[in-house]
Amino acid sequence: AARDVPAARRGAAPPRAGARAVTREAGCAFCAIAAGEAAAHVVHEDERTLAFLDRRPLFPGHVLVVPRGHAATLPALPASEVGGLFGAVRLVAGAMPEALDAEGTFVAINNGVSQSVPHLHVHVAPRRRGDGLRGFFWPRRAYDGPAHERETAACLREAIARAAAAGA
Repeated sequence: AARDVPAARRGAAPPRAGARAVTREAGCAFCAIAAGEAAAHVVHEDERTLAFLDRRPLFPGHVLVVPRGHAATLPALPASEVGGLFGAVRLVAGAMPEALDAEGTFVAINNGVSQSVPHLHVHVAPRRRGDGLRGFFWPRRAYDGPAHERETAACLREAIARAAAAGA
């Protein structure tokens, strides 16, 4: 189910009996999104990860993939969680070109320096030849409005669901 509006857990299922505990950091914006306490255009979620549209995208469709549990940087993420995080990154990056008619993707992590939210997040952004992205100078391009943002999220959700169903 889409999770595009704030509400108590935004319709997410309650934690399952025996589900693993997730660490949270007070005041962390991404912990709040993962807990369903803050709004986000969620395009993918599983037990360990969450993927949602960046509020300040490089290009429309720019997604952040985060671990549900708080880890400030990649070195702080428990080794047992790395595979799940990058499995979700792989799924999003694989579905993005189809969903957004892109030629490829850009995947990046900042650890500490230039990390605007101190919760590990992997950027997955759609790429096209001539899009203006040069090295690490990131031109920010906003959505045309809330409807464009919702439509972009819906396209990504659909393509990710198809890729997951196909075993990508």
